[in-house]
Amino acid sequence: MFIVPKWPAPKHIKALCTTREGEGSFPPFEGFNLATHVGDELSAVEKNRQRLISRVNLPSAPYWLDQQHTDVAIELTKNRLNPLNIKNSRPPIADASWTMEKGCVSIVMTADCLPLLITNQHGSLVSAIHAGWKGLHKGIVRKTIQRFLVKEGGEPHALLVWIGPVISQEHFEVGQDVLNAFVGKCPKNAKFFSPPSVLSVKTPSKYQADLVGLVRKELNELGVTNIYGGDLCTYALSEKFYSYRRSGQTGRIASFIWIE
Repeated sequence: MFIVPKWPAPKHIKALCTTREGEGSFPPFEGFNLATHVGDELSAVEKNRQRLISRVNLPSAPYWLDQQHTDVAIELTKNRLNPLNIKNSRPPIADASWTMEKGCVSIVMTADCLPLLITNQHGSLVSAIHAGWKGLHKGIVRKTIQRFLVKEGGEPHALLVWIGPVISQEHFEVGQDVLNAFVGKCPKNAKFFSPPSVLSVKTPSKYQADLVGLVRKELNELGVTNIYGGDLCTYALSEKFYSYRRSGQTGRIASFIWIE
């Protein structure tokens, strides 16, 4: 039910990623769905979220976000926590959160997009970022990192980044508009797009995009070199992960991190 990131984070930094394995939701969300916006029964999602808190023994309820592929990142504090009852809560529109306070759980949900968990070598901050191609193009990763580094006073080379389960290039087909958007930002991004290889008939103006490659390049440009993960494909591993590209209507897994 849980994946523990393989990275050299300090011992007091706790990070996990869920899988779809487990009970709670019924088809087409069967398993451990944690999203309220996909059409699943709210009572089932609420029970799944309560199970998450109890099984991991979280220090507080995770700070859920209304993810809309924005470039908005929110700083978490003890005074800014979501209520547990999802029926009455209205999470803020944002695609990343970060904190330097102990016990605040930063979390993002995904079903193909990039989930990034971040800390530093001292373990003085943590962050969770959701980045689909739209958010990545808008700069959600770069803007989030720059924002917390300004406040924390740290350096990019001290950051540790773990990339969670994400759709692989082999299965992520995009249109000419996506290629143009990234190449328009930087011509070197063209190398992360290739003609379709998994389709029996190649489709004109279609490409396979390497989200992991794109985000690694952006992190490197920021001075971040300690990057881990990114080798689990949500599309291919159907028994472990939800995939919007594979299934359409489906659930969401969660990647989360906190300072103990």
